[in-house]
Amino acid sequence: MTREQLAFVFPGQGSQKTGMLADAAAAHPSVGQTFAEASDALGYDVWDLVQHGEQDALNLTETTQPVLLTASVALWRAWRAAGGAVPARMAGHSLGEFSALVAAGALGFVDAVRLVRERGAAMQSAVPVGEGAMAAIIGLDDDVIDSHCQAVAAATGEVVAAVNYNSPGQVVIAGHTAAVDAAIESLKGAGAKRAMPLPVSAPFHTELMRPAGERLAEVLAGITVSAPDIPVLHNVHAETETDPQQIRALLVRQIYSPVRWTACVQAMQSHGVSAIVECGPGKVLSGLNRRIDKGLSTYTIEGPADFEASLSAINEETMS
Repeated sequence: MTREQLAFVFPGQGSQKTGMLADAAAAHPSVGQTFAEASDALGYDVWDLVQHGEQDALNLTETTQPVLLTASVALWRAWRAAGGAVPARMAGHSLGEFSALVAAGALGFVDAVRLVRERGAAMQSAVPVGEGAMAAIIGLDDDVIDSHCQAVAAATGEVVAAVNYNSPGQVVIAGHTAAVDAAIESLKGAGAKRAMPLPVSAPFHTELMRPAGERLAEVLAGITVSAPDIPVLHNVHAETETDPQQIRALLVRQIYSPVRWTACVQAMQSHGVSAIVECGPGKVLSGLNRRIDKGLSTYTIEGPADFEASLSAINEETMS
């Protein structure tokens, strides 16, 4: 394996859990150091929340986002401290795009952890609780889902659209609660294997998030953004960007635009990527990536055993 064949990806919301990274912290000093840095930036003990807080508290969007970014950056720093290979490309799913930009040197960690706290708060407040919903649709082509959502939106005058193109046959829709409910029934009738509401509190990545995008733009205006040292594929269009102003604009657009994860992975493959490391809690993206292409080699580095196995396998291959 050459460096050009290696990519790192960073997870988004849903991968958080109480007690995560406890073993990683014991094995890698940089994990504890990163959480201490986040605690100083946010004004509360982030590590204590992760290890001892209630899951409900961890699931609050404005808490989840800085916690997950901190966890992903901590593992990236541990990887580099251990001599892990530098990938040719990076990407992140929704919130994970911010983690990728920190790892790539485009955003400072302290700036980013404060930024995503504001992002989470803005996303939560953009739509009153109960007025928005999301649902996972399994077993239908993207264009079928798109057309049914468009038909429901036209019939109801409300927002409902595909917002996460996660893998072939797995798409998330979101919008006004009644419109999402109607789309679920329509898509079941179209042959969806499963169409189920998700336990989230807001319709992320829809037009309803534009107020959150406006708030994020205000915060981003005061933050230094640099050209990344490692190319990062953006959720909005599955392409890389070097201009800091364009990166700012893409981060704002991302909040109310679909996450094109399948396209991001396929774009990495088009540049020769054949092995992808998931850098963060859980294995959600690794599962999606295998559905996109079973031929992809997938690695995780959340726990010490996985970390050492991935480090050994990748470094051995990249140096051979």
